[in-house]
Amino acid sequence: MTTTFASPSALETAGAPLHGAHPVIEIEKVAKSYSMGELVVHALRGVSLTIERGDFVAVMGASGSGKSTLMNIVGCLDVPTRGYYHLDGVDVRTLDESDLSIVRNRKIGFVFQSFNLIPRTSAVSNVELPLVYAGVRAKERQARAIAALEAVGLGSRRDHVPSEMSGGQQQRAAVARAIVTNPALILADEPTGNLDSASSDEVMGIFSRLNLEGRTVVLITHEDDVASFAKRVIRMRDGQILSDDRAVPLDGAPPRIDASGTVVTPDEQLRAKRGGVA
Repeated sequence: MTTTFASPSALETAGAPLHGAHPVIEIEKVAKSYSMGELVVHALRGVSLTIERGDFVAVMGASGSGKSTLMNIVGCLDVPTRGYYHLDGVDVRTLDESDLSIVRNRKIGFVFQSFNLIPRTSAVSNVELPLVYAGVRAKERQARAIAALEAVGLGSRRDHVPSEMSGGQQQRAAVARAIVTNPALILADEPTGNLDSASSDEVMGIFSRLNLEGRTVVLITHEDDVASFAKRVIRMRDGQILSDDRAVPLDGAPPRIDASGTVVTPDEQLRAKRGGVA
């Protein structure tokens, strides 16, 4: 069975958050196996996971833990061997490749380690791309792209090409591209892997502020410092969830920003928990 997005209006709203109607992610007993000659590799082994709207989740694990396979399934880039996955209320198992492409474009904003910006193309044109694929008209595309760039502090750099921007600025442009469709989920794969510590904090601060505005963020990382920005940390090993720890309530502010939206260091965070006592 194939889910059909029946009209242009449905296409326009496919990525819009449903304000609590469903969890953003519901995964139940998902397994993924790969055949390599006579060898069968079990990348995921019966993983069950629910992520509610407005959560900020870091998924951690060593190489081979299954975190990248899980991300590919969550991002509709791969399908499970067994089990089911609902994304924002949509049963992904019922979708054909055309519908999956629509879901990826409308419901998921991807951010990758390597930025994936088009060279010799301005920041605003890069950010417009998902809207081009969605058939949004040029005037609206540009207005939404500029608004997204302003949301990540790059409004003044909108006409710059990637080579004219620092690594941190390029990743901020990639975040703007991820949010321009107003997706149900921001999915980030090692988003700070190519950045220095200052740029990493800058980008993670943006994710934190986006989450504070109500956006759902899931990121894959192997860095504890990056994971410390999340409200919830899931650790994986051998294709299974090893631990699932919540640092902050679902409706709370992300732990590494203060009331003004400024990033705080772990020491400042600890002092705040102690009531300001050093």
